[in-house]
Amino acid sequence: MFEKLEKQTLSGRVYAQLEALITGGEWDIGSRIPREADLMESLGVSRNTLREAIRGLVQVGLLETRQGDGTFVTANSELSAILHKRMRRSSVLEALEVQHALDREAAALACRRRTDEDLERLDRFAAQCREAMNGEAEDPDAFKQADWNLHRAVVAASGNVLLADLYESLFEKLQISITVNRGIAGSRYEVGHPELIAAIRERDAERAARAVDDYIARFKAPHEQEHSEA
Repeated sequence: MFEKLEKQTLSGRVYAQLEALITGGEWDIGSRIPREADLMESLGVSRNTLREAIRGLVQVGLLETRQGDGTFVTANSELSAILHKRMRRSSVLEALEVQHALDREAAALACRRRTDEDLERLDRFAAQCREAMNGEAEDPDAFKQADWNLHRAVVAASGNVLLADLYESLFEKLQISITVNRGIAGSRYEVGHPELIAAIRERDAERAARAVDDYIARFKAPHEQEHSEA
């Protein structure tokens, strides 16, 4: 009995070390972790102990084992893994409704708590958005990343770490709205969210809320129509 407990304890320590590499960013999401033999040598543990720890990380959703290809990082926290699993069962409309709630609260808090450094980050990412969509040289991938960074900067300016963690954890599904926002005809949406940034700069929470309502409503419109017709 005591021997078995000792093995579980060792496996738990290996689990914690591997988890730290994931949550600390040393192993990026989407990357393949080192080979089993290399990990066994680095950690000084047996194959069974290592595999038990990896199975635990697979079960909570931080890792995914692909037959014949290796083991890959799928999330950077247990919260992220849980939310990703749930979000895969959600519609685009549901995701946008969640984003609406988070963006609205983040913008309101940012109006109260933003710093000059926050404004500098917002301006920098807005400029990157415009640059990525400039003329014939537009770069959708660069725009997607810059726009995501801009949204994250707004949430960071809220000063609410829990809200920021939740927003990060919903990253993949929220990217849907970033992908479709360029094709909305007749929208007042402009690249870089200038109205939202101006409201945060002036600490005008009502204006910021209207800016969020405006761009989210236009993203949601086609999906609301699909939902009503279903």
